[in-house]
Amino acid sequence: MDNISISSPEQANLDTVLKGLWKENPVFVQVLGMCPVLAVTNTVMNSLVMGLATMFVLVSSSIFVSAFRKVIPRQVRIATYILIIATFVTVADYVIPAISLEVHRSLGAFVALIVVNCVILGRAEAFSSKNPIGKSILDALGMGAGFTIAIVLLGIVRELLGNGTILDFPVFGPDYEPWVVMVLPGGAFFALGAWLLVFAWFKERGSQKQNEVAA
Repeated sequence: MDNISISSPEQANLDTVLKGLWKENPVFVQVLGMCPVLAVTNTVMNSLVMGLATMFVLVSSSIFVSAFRKVIPRQVRIATYILIIATFVTVADYVIPAISLEVHRSLGAFVALIVVNCVILGRAEAFSSKNPIGKSILDALGMGAGFTIAIVLLGIVRELLGNGTILDFPVFGPDYEPWVVMVLPGGAFFALGAWLLVFAWFKERGSQKQNEVAA
């Protein structure tokens, strides 16, 4: 009994993180934040930077929403959450060009549009406003990592097929004929649809295995 009581909180913390990677993945399960998912995933670098920026805003805003959840009036909670999120989006919008001006130009207005990403506002309303700081950080890390992994996977497919490169390193050689459609807006829908099918297949396969074990 003592072992169960000690390991139970650790398992709960692990589940809080892992649910954003798999069971409640923001992109492949909840299909949230589609604007950056479809717009900036034409290269792996753009996808990675957008994912990390989103994770930074998500974790930072979750900390503040959780810390002040008992003093924020219910009537103005959404406006307060947006103000908190916008503050950290502004920080990210200044940090990215300081690191790489080229990447910031590639991302364009989509860095500023993180403020209206429903993944962040949704976690603030559904989780951070109801849970302590530690648990909110774990939830934000899981959701942020799940979002980042998802858009990087899209970026890999689109850059690989559209340019024949990954992070600008040639993969297929000089004779490869790029699929130009993959770096165009339409290619984002093809890549997203393919990954949604793969993700759904893995989930269905996992459910079948669990049912077989239970039987």
